[in-house]
Amino acid sequence: MIPDPVLSVKSALTAAGVSDTVQIFEDKVPTAAAAASVLGCDVGAITNSLIFELDGAPLLILASGAAKVDTALVAAQLGTGKIRRATPEFVLEHTGQEVGGVAPVGHPKKLRTILDSSLREYPLLWAGAGDHNSMFSISYQELARVTDAEPLQVR
Repeated sequence: MIPDPVLSVKSALTAAGVSDTVQIFEDKVPTAAAAASVLGCDVGAITNSLIFELDGAPLLILASGAAKVDTALVAAQLGTGKIRRATPEFVLEHTGQEVGGVAPVGHPKKLRTILDSSLREYPLLWAGAGDHNSMFSISYQELARVTDAEPLQVR
């Protein structure tokens, strides 16, 4: 049986005209390193979906698994106040997905999204698909389109 958050991601992908490439694994892949190992790809091609809090609202930053997000740099580029790491409860409330399994799509409402511009260098990206056991593949261009993300340098 496929968990509801994963079904939401699959629905969001097909609704956006993207192939449903969701793969479900027996073992959990909660980190970029774990996912890269299972998928046999560079950790930099893993797209982490990180939820932050900005003025009480969620901000989704899609960052390379090889990147540590510099929230001060992102805030300066956006011309905003301080960006804070969201609590697990905040993440679940705004995405319907648990920390470690958050996907770029499939949320109850559209989220403001930033896309790490360094991900452009990978022809194929992998992102979480709603839980700790699933991932999907997508191109940088398609990911930018389906999330309506703003490309930015995040580190």
